[in-house]
Amino acid sequence: MSIHRLIVAVLLAGTASAQQSADAVRVVSRPAERKVTLPGEFSSYLWVDLYARVNGFVEKVYADRGSVVKEGQTLVKLVAPELAAEVAEAESKAQAARSQRAEAQAKLAAAQSTYEMMKAAAATPGAVAENELIVAEKSMEGARSTLNAAESSLEAAVSAARSRKDLEAYLSVTAPFDGVVTTRFVHPGALVGPAAGGAATPMLRLEHNSHLRLVVAVPEASVAGTIKGAQVAFTVPAYPGETFHGVIARISHSLDLRTRTMPVELDVDNANLQLAPGMYAQAQWPLRSSSAVLLVPPASIVTTNERQFVIRINGGVAEWVDVARGAAAGELVEVRGALRSGDLIVRRGTDEFREGTRVDVRSQ
Repeated sequence: MSIHRLIVAVLLAGTASAQQSADAVRVVSRPAERKVTLPGEFSSYLWVDLYARVNGFVEKVYADRGSVVKEGQTLVKLVAPELAAEVAEAESKAQAARSQRAEAQAKLAAAQSTYEMMKAAAATPGAVAENELIVAEKSMEGARSTLNAAESSLEAAVSAARSRKDLEAYLSVTAPFDGVVTTRFVHPGALVGPAAGGAATPMLRLEHNSHLRLVVAVPEASVAGTIKGAQVAFTVPAYPGETFHGVIARISHSLDLRTRTMPVELDVDNANLQLAPGMYAQAQWPLRSSSAVLLVPPASIVTTNERQFVIRINGGVAEWVDVARGAAAGELVEVRGALRSGDLIVRRGTDEFREGTRVDVRSQ
């Protein structure tokens, strides 16, 4: 082969090697949506320890651990002999006050009648002495004062009797809401009440578990992307392979200074009581940035010992653009660098695409 032909062959080979074919994609710009796994813990939507509001003895307990109860249902019946005696005494005093008022009313009526007759007779000169008329008037006023005092005493006695009677209603302890009795603390014969001795002991613990709160501690860096009303998927160790859902309902808007996290509550429907307070969950927490980010396929990013870059096709020529890799967003990944939305880049990057190489785009 002549030297001229050899040179031509080398030039042709160099030209062929300087052009490569590749599939290309466009750089996408949109608010980033991604998910991180965060731990959470369930708590009851409502819960309360039920105490006795009056001193007495437990006569009957109608619910036990695991009992499903309805609002207003009687759970515990108490007996209080001292209270019954106090009610009887208060009612007796009220009855006595009624008798005193009736007597005072009769005396006032008599005094008033006497005064009216004497006043009429006094119209005839000399029929009634003036002093007698004054005495009758004073007697009527005294009877009226006695009646007023009797009515005040009766009102106080009736109020006291009613208060004691109202206390008897506390001998029946009822459920303040629908729920499940999760703990039982007392049995028949136990002394309960505010003055039962020592610290007051609850009788039952009631929890509303058909609706749960899932509390998730969201890291400070992820707080901005937390959106009220967003649906969140989660799993629990008790039911492997099963996915549940809740809705972000309450954001505390305050960080725990020890952990630098913000408690966020999800409302979780639990009508079948499958989940329980105290369980742990792994929530797939949605994060959304307020500003747009650049997204590319993960395969477009080339990583070497010296740099990390994507291959932009600018005027049909390969151009290496350094990028920093961010978080995954579905099938794409966030990048930061000298790129613009809509830039054309090689779908599957490789450092074999040297800068300056002409690229034949097969498809976009």
